[in-house]
Amino acid sequence: MPKWFKITLKVIGVLVLLFILTIVGVTMYISFNKAKVLKMVNEQLDKSVDGTLVIGDMKPNFFRGLPDVSLSLQNVLVRDKNFNKHKHTLLNAKNFDISLNTLALFKGTIDINHITINNASIDLFTDSTGYSNTSVFKKDNKKVKDNPSESSSATQLKNFSLNNVNFTVDNRKANKLFNFAVKSLNGNIAYPDSGWHASFKLNVLAKSMAFNTLKGSFIENKQLEGDFSAGYNEDNGNVSVKVAPLNIGGDPFNVNAVFRTKKEPTDFSINLSAPQLLWRHASNLLAANIQKSLNMFNLDKPIAVSASINGSFGGGGDPLLFVTAKVQNNKLTTPGGVIENCSFNGSFTNNYIKGKEIGDENSIIKLTAFKGTYNHLPFTIDTGSVINLSKPIATGNFKSSFPAADLNWFLQDDVAKFSNGSADINLRYRADVVDYKINKPFVNGSINLRNTDFYYLPRKLKLKNSSFSLNFVKNDLILNNIRVQSGRSIVTMEGRVNNFLNLYYDAPEKILLTWQIRSPQLYLGEFLGFLGQRKAAPTAKRRGNDANFIDQLATALDKGRAEMHMQVNKVYYKKFLATDTRADLLTTEDGIIIKNVGLKTAGGSLSMNGRLVQGNNLNRFAINTTIVHVNMREFFTAFNNFGLQDFTSENLKGYLSAKTNITGGITDAGDLVPKSIKGNLDLSLRDAALLNFHPLIGVGKFVFPFRDLKNIMIPKLDGHFVVNGDMITIKPLQVSSSVLNVDVAGVYGMTKGTDIALDIPLRNPKDDFKIEDPEERKKKRYKGIVVHIRAHEEKGKMKIGWNKNHK
Repeated sequence: MPKWFKITLKVIGVLVLLFILTIVGVTMYISFNKAKVLKMVNEQLDKSVDGTLVIGDMKPNFFRGLPDVSLSLQNVLVRDKNFNKHKHTLLNAKNFDISLNTLALFKGTIDINHITINNASIDLFTDSTGYSNTSVFKKDNKKVKDNPSESSSATQLKNFSLNNVNFTVDNRKANKLFNFAVKSLNGNIAYPDSGWHASFKLNVLAKSMAFNTLKGSFIENKQLEGDFSAGYNEDNGNVSVKVAPLNIGGDPFNVNAVFRTKKEPTDFSINLSAPQLLWRHASNLLAANIQKSLNMFNLDKPIAVSASINGSFGGGGDPLLFVTAKVQNNKLTTPGGVIENCSFNGSFTNNYIKGKEIGDENSIIKLTAFKGTYNHLPFTIDTGSVINLSKPIATGNFKSSFPAADLNWFLQDDVAKFSNGSADINLRYRADVVDYKINKPFVNGSINLRNTDFYYLPRKLKLKNSSFSLNFVKNDLILNNIRVQSGRSIVTMEGRVNNFLNLYYDAPEKILLTWQIRSPQLYLGEFLGFLGQRKAAPTAKRRGNDANFIDQLATALDKGRAEMHMQVNKVYYKKFLATDTRADLLTTEDGIIIKNVGLKTAGGSLSMNGRLVQGNNLNRFAINTTIVHVNMREFFTAFNNFGLQDFTSENLKGYLSAKTNITGGITDAGDLVPKSIKGNLDLSLRDAALLNFHPLIGVGKFVFPFRDLKNIMIPKLDGHFVVNGDMITIKPLQVSSSVLNVDVAGVYGMTKGTDIALDIPLRNPKDDFKIEDPEERKKKRYKGIVVHIRAHEEKGKMKIGWNKNHK
């Protein structure tokens, strides 16, 4: 072995032995001079303490922290001078281990290179007046200024560890509470010229991070784990912190933060980002007041989120929040329903209006480039927002274009069923997200359907090749460009509902839709569904909150009223034809009110007013009708002889004018109900003829066996009748004809019960029309023999004989 190497080994051995002896000596020195060293430590620490510092015991730890000397301080207490008032101990550590610079110790000073705190609680308390127990560290620096040499002994901490430490910042004046259960915190600090730089690993449970205790805590009961890098700049007083990633409750975040310590009070800026974060996980990191609002919504898949939090450790206000998110092909659940295939860019801030107090009331969720599908209806919202999370109000522009048949998914076959055609929606809306029935939505814009076929279920009404446009203007609903077709009927319409949005939710039965209706031709048989009572469609299984809107829409259509002003060139119903028809109709919950009906038919005209009350398969009507100069044969044919069997259009000729006031029944198929008609009928006939009327022919066989009563010409006849089911009461009636004159009174039974008295002068009245003087004509009427006949029914057979009761 070379000589120089042997000498080197000997020198190293001597140095190691010397070092060991030094450590042993220091350890023995501390052990035999514990009281003196403990006093030195207390004096060193006391330089920065204005209160009580108690170290229960001190033990040296040989070889730990070599070449430094390690001391284990036990039961360390640090309390400010006002502890007896507020009862908050600044530091209570069961184990407080420090590493001391050995050379500094021999010089009579304490230089702490490492601190380890185990099983401890740190409580930084500020009362409602602003006094803090951290004042225990606020010493008078006058001596330091007078004797700068003392400042050279300031300790620079190089390594630190915390294990099982409860750390609390309780600021009663600012209503802030930060409480962390530190499982482990291990790091080191370097001291460049600009300040210091620290790296540390953290594992902590955030029990409370309340910037405003009145509104709850952020990241409450969330585990935080990460490797931090922090630094302090002496020039600007800023502490910067960076961690990537920081796991918060199991979700990784990139975090950058700045704490500005030279400001009074200290403020901060924290920036976080997470590339894949579930909505519920994100909302659960926020304060309870914000959680409550955000949890009204949900997104199924993770989203990319970034957030900035800016605030102050003084005052009691909320920190300023700004959150952005990017959503792609997600499923969004809202109080109003579920939106599939949802994509948008979103942002949130609680400082919507600058200068207004930061908080929920001043918050906004803003959405751009929003697109999705609601019950198979695709739509876009170029810009939408939800304002004021305390009472969220949604606003935006809603646009959609889709096949009309897609509406069936939305309506669920409860109101109408669509096929063919297209639909588009362009709406500007403002709606209360939660209490939309209390605070009515505001909607402006239009809904258009083109060339669609649909079946309106409550009325069993089928329409084809139909189009319409709904326009929302302020609170009103305006309907125009409406074209509906049912079979051969073509109708164009324009309508309006005043105060629609308010009535839609509060009082749908008060909705009044005013229609202007025109048609070149209308076949009433194709609209018989309106005769029947409104029928509720089969109830389908609802999907989520859609039921609210669908049920409300069905209720509005079912209970709402319509006021229709109609002008129709031609109206067809079975054999009936009317031209130049006009009518005012008002639908009610139980029927239809008929006003100002006027039309031309059978060479004359008809006007009518009345009401139709709908029931189960039977509808009751009450009408007042005026008929002017209609062709009797055509008129009776058009109305199916009004239910009469023995007296039909085949028995009539001439022109009829009449006034009626009758009630009756009509089926859902549009047929008169037999025996249902009741009321009064005033008839006026001109240039009439009674043809083949069997009751008179029967009488003629008995009284005038040689006269032809099959064609009786009646130039003029006025009569009054009372109809009661199948019984018609004939008020005294004079029939003056070309064949005979007859005075008629009694009851005519359409099925049974006929009892008619006839007074028949036997003279031939053929030339009576030549007598111009009415009085003379009246006298001549009864000259000669007058036969008094009674036609009545007995045991189901008609009997004709002398009227023994005539006086």
